[in-house]
Amino acid sequence: MAEKIFGMVFDYYLKKKNMSKGKINVSVENIFPLIKKFLYSDHEIFLRELISNATDATLKLKHLSSIGELKGDIGNPKIEIKIDKSKKTLSVIDQGIGMTQEEVKKYINEVAFSGAEEFLEKYKDKDNQSNIIGHFGLGFYSSFMVAKKVEIITKSYKKDPAAKWMCDGSPEYSLTKFEKKDRGTEIILHIDKDSTEFLEESRIKTLLEKYNKFMPIPIKFGMKDETLPLPKKAKKDAKPKTIQVDNIVNNPNPAWTKKPKDLKDKDYNEFYRELYPMQFEEPLFNIHLNVDYPFNLTGILYFPKVNNDLNIQKDKIQLYQNQVFVTDNVEGIVPEFLTLLRGVIDSPDIPLNVSRSYLQADSSVKKISNYITRKVADKLISLHKKDRKSFESKWNDIKVIIEYGMLSEEKFFDKYQDYFLYPTDDGTYLTMEELKKEIKEIQTDKDGKLVVLYSSNIEEQFSYIQAAKEKGYKVLLLDSPIVSHLIQKIESSNDKITFTRVDSDSIENLIKKEEENTSKISDKEKKSLEDIITKIIPKEKYTIKLEALDSNQFPFVLTQPEFMRRMKEMQNTGGNSMFGSMPEMFNLIVNVNHPLTKQILKTKTSKKQENLINQTLDLAKLSQNLLKGEDLSKFINRSLNMIK
Repeated sequence: MAEKIFGMVFDYYLKKKNMSKGKINVSVENIFPLIKKFLYSDHEIFLRELISNATDATLKLKHLSSIGELKGDIGNPKIEIKIDKSKKTLSVIDQGIGMTQEEVKKYINEVAFSGAEEFLEKYKDKDNQSNIIGHFGLGFYSSFMVAKKVEIITKSYKKDPAAKWMCDGSPEYSLTKFEKKDRGTEIILHIDKDSTEFLEESRIKTLLEKYNKFMPIPIKFGMKDETLPLPKKAKKDAKPKTIQVDNIVNNPNPAWTKKPKDLKDKDYNEFYRELYPMQFEEPLFNIHLNVDYPFNLTGILYFPKVNNDLNIQKDKIQLYQNQVFVTDNVEGIVPEFLTLLRGVIDSPDIPLNVSRSYLQADSSVKKISNYITRKVADKLISLHKKDRKSFESKWNDIKVIIEYGMLSEEKFFDKYQDYFLYPTDDGTYLTMEELKKEIKEIQTDKDGKLVVLYSSNIEEQFSYIQAAKEKGYKVLLLDSPIVSHLIQKIESSNDKITFTRVDSDSIENLIKKEEENTSKISDKEKKSLEDIITKIIPKEKYTIKLEALDSNQFPFVLTQPEFMRRMKEMQNTGGNSMFGSMPEMFNLIVNVNHPLTKQILKTKTSKKQENLINQTLDLAKLSQNLLKGEDLSKFINRSLNMIK
């Protein structure tokens, strides 16, 4: 955002590009306070911009050397960052192509004019120059956000004499010849009194770590000690020598810039730890991105272990452009469900400093997003086919990401739905086709619908699961926070399948068959029983239903209607809010065939009837983990009194 504001400011005030000798061509008396005013919140970016310029200058040098334009050995050029606290200066030094005096006038004094276009035009027919796009001009002027005076000392790779440019933050500047032996550019920032934090090594180290960790040119920041290995025939008491070497703070050749065939699992894991040093768990697997048509994109995405809390996401995907860090907010660039992944994306084709709506509408971004989605789906399918057992072992750690993708991306849903795994309560994993084959005979209801039973918590719904298994039913374990949304989508795409949680109704009603159990009490007794129960149990919270269930089933069964419960769950994770304010409602199914119901009818005193009913209701609540607080205390005391 800062760069965008910066550009808007300059576009407004810089009407012309004609040079006046000794004066930067601006249309206000002093443009630099405006720079500070508009960019203050992002003033740290100055170092990123200066190092980017130094990198471009070095890459241009290497390119000229590679095509024979520049003769002789160029060595191993690097960029150096220096702090001089006594002089209150911060310097960025490169060994790149440098500038002549005329080039300084052109690229520095004409604000917001970049030398990249001219350079590319000159060498457009000479090899690939996709990585030598320059940022001269505007990026350089970000230095005035932190500096009261800036000096440039530069010598071109050509034979022209070196030049020194100096500006104190006013439109006035000086440009003179200078004695400089080596090619390259040194930019000296005289740090302003309100920006002295940038004279601290720790602060600069933090910025280099954030923005320049993977720049393609080595960056030196001070020196460090290095211990030399002892020679093979060294004496036992010999001590290794220590020498001082350049402290290179970046990795110029990160894993994503290499070809997949040149990398092993070990390399990917090491790069993951380099990206996220505070992560101690290994990623489950990775996806290497590498495409150069119809857009340029490289990167590595990692699948981490993801728990059921979608709101916790400490480490994010990092976006780079030509190895320069841009942001870790990739919304609008990658599909939303993949923001749960980690790793790196590097693309020069992603427009920066634009609105989210513009980003989403951009054709290149759409292509990139679709490519990443397809690549992820292909990887998951490949792992499924290659080693299903290993893939199943990782399922619980990645299922939330996959479920999120199935919900949010139609293309991902269409491509992956046949490979989506449905875990069962006994630890097996089935695809939809495998599941259909297993349950078709026994779990098809009287209307010809396939009823898929599932549990969201094995411990809390244990008794319901056991009742289903005694019937020979297969029960899935679907426990993610977005499963209600997912099964709704699956049902809408297949009208012959319905999902029902095992505790949503009595076992006889979960899968409706033609046969019905016979009631062991008369209609008159039913009416009497209902009257007794309704006097004791509040109607506001329970809908009482008398049903003829198997006598081995519980006397009271608490259920929540599938539809209502599912809608409330969907609302809690971002669905329709119309059910959010409704109180919790339960069906209380009274099993008229259980011996206890007859005992309630035969009990003479109303007090004993009340104790029996409350005790039985509390047992039903206890089975659903709903007995808490005062009700739990009453249940315990009542139970103690009953066994005295």
